[in-house]
Parts: sequence; structure tokens; C-alpha cells
Amino acid sequence: MDDLERELRDLSSWLETPEPPEITARVRARIAAPMPRRLRTAGPAPRRRRWRYYLGATLVALVVAVLPPGRAAVADVVAGLLRFAGVTITTSPTPAPPTSTPSPLPSQQAVALHEAQRMVLFPILTPARLGPAERIEVADPDDAGAYRVATLLYRGGALRIDAFDGRLDPVFQKQASGPGTEMVQVDAGFAVWVAGPHTLTYVDRSGRARTETARLATSTLIWERAGVSYRLEGDLTQREAIAIANSVA
Repeated sequence: MDDLERELRDLSSWLETPEPPEITARVRARIAAPMPRRLRTAGPAPRRRRWRYYLGATLVALVVAVLPPGRAAVADVVAGLLRFAGVTITTSPTPAPPTSTPSPLPSQQAVALHEAQRMVLFPILTPARLGPAERIEVADPDDAGAYRVATLLYRGGALRIDAFDGRLDPVFQKQASGPGTEMVQVDAGFAVWVAGPHTLTYVDRSGRARTETARLATSTLIWERAGVSYRLEGDLTQREAIAIANSVA
């Protein structure tokens, strides 16, 4: 139960929660607060605290009941509400595919690796398993010229790694259909695997979803390291994607 409790607490910061914001802050603060190992035996708990125990027990029972063996799909429990590493994931029975050829990301341009590193505000790490990228692109600069996204392209562009600062605003929106979004591990940390094709839309600095960039993406692995978010996309199995992610350094 300790592992499950830890996973649920970690998930709390990834959920899209409704307004008002003061309610959101209070709920997340209570989720993050240490939980007693056992109830006091000397007398009943104060009424104002009892709801925590009932809610916690109900939540754990619900999650345990719906999770498959091995608890490999915690993300499925919160499907449609998940925001992880700067990516918002929603689900629908039949997401509408893009209707036209997607446009590039805002102000996208190809540069050399050393130029890309100078143009973004985060370290660009590369996967040893894939070697040097065939092409590197940066996109969406701010007024000071700092670019928001760096993309490493491989296999003629069929395999890509997007790197960006995922600690603040969403950068990508995914709309997936049916099962296939599950929690996995990269470098002993949480990651999210989205199996199969899904619609991918870019969210610019103003928070506007740019539908003109919408495209049909392939299977994707999303993870975060030291405040930098990564999304690896390509025709890969989950095992292959995790091996590539573990080689990023």
C-alpha cells in the first residue's frame, strides 16, 4: 500500500482540476500532507477529520478495484484529466483526425546542435541508443529570442524527440481514443505511454491550442528529467521506447 499511496500523491500534481483555484490549492495541499500510519486508538477522531480517512479508504479501494494486475495503468484511472510533463492528455471514443496537412510549429527552423543549445533555456540531451540526430529544429521564441521547443529528428523524420520546459504551461495536447494510456517507468521515475495513433495539437505561449498544427501522431512516450520534458514519438514498441528514453544523457 505504501507504493500505491506514493503513486497517488505524485499523481495529484498532474491532474487538471476545476476552478476556483483556492479550492484546488487546498485540496492538493491536503493530498500532499503526511497521512497518519494508523488511527489513534484513544477515542474517536474529531468529526472534521474523519472525512479524510473515509475518502482515503474509498479512493484506495476504488483504484485497487479498477487497476489491472501489476498496477501498470494508473493513468487509465484518470483518463481525460491527466496532465503530465507539460502535455495534456484527453480521451474520447472517436477523436476527430486532422483534416489537412499540419503546419510547422510557430517560427520553426532547423539549426545545428550547438546553435539549438544556445537558443533554448534548458539542456538538450540526446539518446545514446540513436546517436546524433539527423536534423534539429527549434520553435516558438519569446520576445527575448529564447525558443520554447527543441526537436531531434531521426529516420527521415519518422522518429522524433521533442524537448521543452514542462513545469509550467501545457505545450502539447493529445486526444486519444479507447485504452492505451498507461503509466510506465523511465530511469526509476514515472512516464506515460500513449499507444497507437492519436491527434496531437501544439499549445502556444499564450495558452491557445493551434489547431493548424494538429496532426496524427504515432505511439508516444512522455517523461521528465530535471524540469525538462521529453516526448518520444515513432513506430516503436513500448519496450523500445523505454530503452531509448533510458539512454538519453
